[in-house]
Amino acid sequence: MQKSTPEFKRELGLFDGTMLVVGSMIGSGIFIVSSDMIRQVGSAGWLIAIWVLTGVITVIAAVSYGELSAMFPKAGGQYVYLKEAYNKLIAFLYGWSFFAVIQTGTIAAVGVAFSKFTAYIFPVVSDENILWRFYSFKLNAAQLVSIVTIFLLTYLNSKGVKDSKGLQSFLTILKIASLLGLIVFGFLNGASLEVWHSNWSTGFDFSSFDKATGLWKTLDGNLIFGAIAAAMVGSVFSSDAWNGVTFIAAEIKNPKRNVGLSLFLGTFIVSCIYVLANVMYLAVLPIDAIATAPSDRVAVAAAQPIFGAMGTAIIAVMIMISTFACNNGLIMAGARVFYTMANDGLFFKKAARLNKASVPEWALWAQCIWASLLCLTGKYGDLLDFVVIIVLIFYILTIAGIFVLRRKQPLLERPYKAFGYPILPAFYVLVATALSIMLLYTKFSTCGWGILIMLLGVPVYYFFKKE
Repeated sequence: MQKSTPEFKRELGLFDGTMLVVGSMIGSGIFIVSSDMIRQVGSAGWLIAIWVLTGVITVIAAVSYGELSAMFPKAGGQYVYLKEAYNKLIAFLYGWSFFAVIQTGTIAAVGVAFSKFTAYIFPVVSDENILWRFYSFKLNAAQLVSIVTIFLLTYLNSKGVKDSKGLQSFLTILKIASLLGLIVFGFLNGASLEVWHSNWSTGFDFSSFDKATGLWKTLDGNLIFGAIAAAMVGSVFSSDAWNGVTFIAAEIKNPKRNVGLSLFLGTFIVSCIYVLANVMYLAVLPIDAIATAPSDRVAVAAAQPIFGAMGTAIIAVMIMISTFACNNGLIMAGARVFYTMANDGLFFKKAARLNKASVPEWALWAQCIWASLLCLTGKYGDLLDFVVIIVLIFYILTIAGIFVLRRKQPLLERPYKAFGYPILPAFYVLVATALSIMLLYTKFSTCGWGILIMLLGVPVYYFFKKE
């Protein structure tokens, strides 16, 4: 008698899917990026406007993906949508970029963020604690801790989705509660009417902060568009990874309903929390204090007037919980893309196998090893800068794919149709395209590398095709 081949188990419900979206989105960004954003645009009005705009386009993208997820409720999510709308090459370029830098680079960066804030509580794991030197290479304690956490979470996820979903839900509820607590206590204990009125006195004026001179400079003309684009890099990255639930659609109960609903609920919850957190920052800290927060840790700066001497430790614990949960979600979801690519003959064959727990264990460990190597390079920040343009390009292509599939496969069943079609999906494509053009114009040195990394996937695609 032949042994049955392991298959994905549908063990995740609507709540689990929503927690995966929220948990994957909220990492360390909301505690940090507002500092650089305010330096770019220089006013409370534009800081909040950019967070609101980012929230709106993120929710629009999520509900647009709802149509695609209902049509193709399979493992691999966005990779599958691109393959169905265009071809295997376009889908592979996404999968290649996803493995090379998007998912693994994010896992590495989030892992290092976890270790850096752990060092607030346990200084021995600081990145200043050099454990080993070999010529110019230095292995520090923070890198080692980040790698250990990535291996630990990979091991837990290799044992099945049941335990990892429980951990994800628990940690996500904890991080939502702690963030809401920070916001509420910020308004109750740290808010100042004087600070609030002072911050809003400039309304929507544009200016940029020069860290070298400590002076503000008024912006006009094309500089304004560059400033908006640069500021949105932080908010867009902080709001990314919401599409992870589409990668595990094969493990979601009633995926034609629950994947799309999880996307909407998760992105809406996070977008509201992000806007409220930034309103709280503006009520507690003067704009100059936000712009000059040490190491851009604006949440730590805000915690001082809110919680006093314990503020730093409280924020450190919050970020430890947040980044740990974020990486669990990223690790869980990412391997499913490589599994689907392998089934298409476009990744290593072993990645197409499920273990006894019905999870793609080999793909999980391949992801783990590459992410760990990125931790060692020390270049994870650069990698995230490189891929912002790739992330936007593939979001644009995927949502444009809704229009392509409506024409290409008009008779295909659509249990759910994109909300506000065609206006809202077209609005997202327009805004994201404008942002991409502005980034290429103002940050070609980093975005150009991102395009190059993506295009390097073309010869790799034909290599796998020959196998």
